[in-house]
Amino acid sequence: MTNNEIVAKLWNLCNVLRDDGITYHQYVTELTYILFLKMAKETDREEQIPEKYRWDELVKRDGMELKRFYADLLKELGDNCKGRIQEIYNGAQSNIDAPANLKKIITNIDALDWYSAKEEGLGNLYEGLLEKNANEKKSGAGQYFTPRVLIDVMTELIAPQAGERCNDPACGTFGFMIAADRYVKEHTNDMFDLDEDEMHFQKYEAFTGGELVHETHRLALMNAMLHDIEGKIYLCDTLSNEGKVMNGFDVVLTNPPFGTKKGGERATRDDFTFQTSNKQLNFLQHIYRSLKADGKARAAVVLPDNVLFADGDGERIRDDLMNKCNLHTVLRLPTGIFYAQGVKTNVLFFTRGENDCNNTKEVWFYDLRTNMPSFGKTNPLKLEHFDDFKKAYLADDRHAVNDERFSCYTYEQISEEGKAHSLDLGLIRDDSVLDYDDLPDPIESGEVCIEKLEEAVDLLKSVVNELKALEK
Repeated sequence: MTNNEIVAKLWNLCNVLRDDGITYHQYVTELTYILFLKMAKETDREEQIPEKYRWDELVKRDGMELKRFYADLLKELGDNCKGRIQEIYNGAQSNIDAPANLKKIITNIDALDWYSAKEEGLGNLYEGLLEKNANEKKSGAGQYFTPRVLIDVMTELIAPQAGERCNDPACGTFGFMIAADRYVKEHTNDMFDLDEDEMHFQKYEAFTGGELVHETHRLALMNAMLHDIEGKIYLCDTLSNEGKVMNGFDVVLTNPPFGTKKGGERATRDDFTFQTSNKQLNFLQHIYRSLKADGKARAAVVLPDNVLFADGDGERIRDDLMNKCNLHTVLRLPTGIFYAQGVKTNVLFFTRGENDCNNTKEVWFYDLRTNMPSFGKTNPLKLEHFDDFKKAYLADDRHAVNDERFSCYTYEQISEEGKAHSLDLGLIRDDSVLDYDDLPDPIESGEVCIEKLEEAVDLLKSVVNELKALEK
């Protein structure tokens, strides 16, 4: 039985829990609690679990006795164990009400082909489960699950190395750091050549993250553990002063959450120069500040289009980024690859300078958005869609690259008066527009005047309505 078949069997067990009102995301959490115990047994790592709460004790119980035992087990592991076990089970509570449903899940998990699962890798099995959850629209998990192919491309181009400290300050289920660990292992000539201290560093210090949502943090811990990564994963708000502990990194790979903070309040970080309620702008500030100022520390971060052109603090943050870092590449991503349809995103690649001034001389843009197929569940993004971009990115002489999607703007061009350091650049001619030359000039045609007049009328109407409300 393959991992994909095991994942399908585990996912189908969710049908058992529908009558208990369990959501998809809760279901993955419930599976995590139970899978941890089974995987600990299968990998001979039960020594840190009290004997009375190990897998063999769980499977022998039934009915209300099982329900009470399981509740005691969750509390014991969350309150009195140490390390990863305590972190994973901290505050754990089961939402499964019917003992028969709990028993069915335990029995089915026990009956799976664990020999095959171990052959393919338990970490791969768990990642498959998380991906299944993210692809299920009803789960709502897509908001933090970045497509695997995009993670792999970003990781390949940033190329983390053994001995480097890597971080994801909005780590979700820890996908970027697992990809970074995999890349290091695949591209280090011989991991066995590393000495004891270097091996300890790779396992316990090289890959770290931060996650705000408790349940997602739990999934990240489990995912890391199954990939033999024991680096610190903070349960914290990176945009508060808690996030200041994440600094001094060689590599940052991340896809931070989009939007504004609830209520419009600003980040509570007292070390941010620019105070704004825009989450992604605050994450961008955190990321480039968290890199070592050594001329080599580097980052790749997914951000929405408004980061490229927002004025006010947006302009000042972009200028600060281009001074402190060499913002060398912006990849304009296609729509429909994740998040809601129509959300436009980019990947910013930059390297921290040794000083805080004049590090960006020119920015290269690659347009992977215009004249691209419509991506979605039926037509997923694939690695081959990035082939031309990778060739352009890695070219020894980018100016010699013959690709209409690849264009360059100097810092002087970007900072021209009136452009507000806008990075909303690099998109090519759209074939869906039949003839650009035949399009009427918006000013000459009066479209601009009409739009302005309509805006003024709408504003006047709102003022009149407010006055009427005050009179009442």
